[in-house]
Amino acid sequence: MQGGCQGCKLDRDQFDIAMAFQPIVDVETGRAFAFEALVRGGNGQSAAEVLSGVSSENRYAFDQRCRVAAIEGAVAAGILDTGAKLSINFLPNAVYSPAACIQLTLKTARATGLPIDRLIFEFTENEEMIDTDHVKNIVETYRTMGFGTAIDDFGAGHAGLGLLAKFQTDYIKLDMELVRGIEASLPRRMIVEGVIRIANSLGIVIIAEGIETLAEYDILRAMGVRYFQGYLLARPGFDRLPVIDLPSRSFAAVA
Repeated sequence: MQGGCQGCKLDRDQFDIAMAFQPIVDVETGRAFAFEALVRGGNGQSAAEVLSGVSSENRYAFDQRCRVAAIEGAVAAGILDTGAKLSINFLPNAVYSPAACIQLTLKTARATGLPIDRLIFEFTENEEMIDTDHVKNIVETYRTMGFGTAIDDFGAGHAGLGLLAKFQTDYIKLDMELVRGIEASLPRRMIVEGVIRIANSLGIVIIAEGIETLAEYDILRAMGVRYFQGYLLARPGFDRLPVIDLPSRSFAAVA
């Protein structure tokens, strides 16, 4: 993107945003493995409403503002008192140079006392990749710097397994459409089982997101999934870290 990241100056008034936080739960410990920062309007407006104001002209500024708001908001909400990581969504097409464009993020993390090894950057497979080599460079640069990386909405977007063949992230977040009603769908079960086998072979951690029912939860646990995110365990908390409501049988051995 034209303009440059070197100065890393950001007009906070350009985007009136806040963050909600939803836990990614390690159901073997019962604790939050990470909290995903979800963008909201300053008065709690939905993510869709906020994102409707993002264009190619302001995408870089929006991406930078979200990173700062996520870190500052999570620290204010008390994430430093937990062992949890912070997962931040980013727009690959807004990053023209990963090493340069990460500087404001690093500065904010240092200012708030958040260790950088507790940061995960996730990008959605639903965003069309203009240049997959560029995305690969971002992922590799971030991992070299000590950040975790994740593909969000895996199985619903533009690239799927082809993207995974080109580069591997630390985490894959299964798209909710793959897990919705999985207990009653043989094709969904077979697809998810296949993705889990591939991820395990590549050393990639699976996160099941959008979990809303005990039936979905139980079958994914039986498949060996350890990390879960969804309304069944906790709804997003606006400007706060929500309490986890863990299914009572979560600590049982995987069948």
